Amino acid sequence: MNEWVIETKGLSKRYKGRYAVSNLNLKIAKGDIYGFLGPNGAGKTTTIRMLLGLIKPSSGSVHMFGQSLNKDRLSILRRIGSLVEYPSYYGHLNAVDNLEAIRRILGVPAAKIAEVLDIVGLAKDARRPVKGFSLGMKQRLGIASALLGNPELLILDEPTNGLDPSGILEIRELIKQMPKQHGITVLISSHLLSEVELTAGTVGIIRQGELVFQDTIKNLHQQAQGSMSLVVSEPELALNALRQQGVAAVQSGAALLFEQTDDQAIARIVKSLVERDHAIYRVEEKKKSLEDLFLQIVGEGGQL
Repeated sequence: MNEWVIETKGLSKRYKGRYAVSNLNLKIAKGDIYGFLGPNGAGKTTTIRMLLGLIKPSSGSVHMFGQSLNKDRLSILRRIGSLVEYPSYYGHLNAVDNLEAIRRILGVPAAKIAEVLDIVGLAKDARRPVKGFSLGMKQRLGIASALLGNPELLILDEPTNGLDPSGILEIRELIKQMPKQHGITVLISSHLLSEVELTAGTVGIIRQGELVFQDTIKNLHQQAQGSMSLVVSEPELALNALRQQGVAAVQSGAALLFEQTDDQAIARIVKSLVERDHAIYRVEEKKKSLEDLFLQIVGEGGQL
């Protein structure tokens, strides 16, 4: 049985008669990296603010670590680190002094500062004024501040937004090490499918405030599998021959279309048709990328 770090039921937020988030049922397992994916304005940040107790839901419930956020808010939030939008910092202070201000509020040991700076790769820049940091370094400093309180859950809202390719890679690798090296569950929101695909184990896709997909990245890939097209002589006879062998196929003009299978299965199909004197003019794989599938879901209102 999964141990849900986050579980929401019917979570909704309404503004002036319009639902920013509607009937959201998230399930995030311990030790997972959960990619919360959707276009800008889909309701990601509103959801995260409800999870952090920053805004009150219109309806529904939030349970984290098996506790009700409504009843045990303070004890839950002590176990969470978060970075929502851009991190705040004092530009004239160095990284250590910025973190020291947060450390005193949290009441954690002073040694924790060096530890989190090492985790995010800023140990060698610890005494540099933050105003001289790149945007990627500032994001890593924001993650360091989120890690100061020894969180069991890390919530990151669009952490790669505005970064150059080098900064994106740094943040991506940092996120991937959280469960493996530090035992921290991660919820990362993004509008970029490519980033979620490369970091997350599970993905939830939100469109206009509604959750339209929630499953593993592996199963999302399976949803995006394409089909095979065989252009053959006498397609009707070839179709009957395949169906007699138990191959599910449909005819489209001179082509036979069937679900993509492995190379050996394709070879057997081609061999069987050739043995029945069918000429094979072309064998073509018609791929549907994850990007195509994502755009279909969020752009056309589709649902898996």
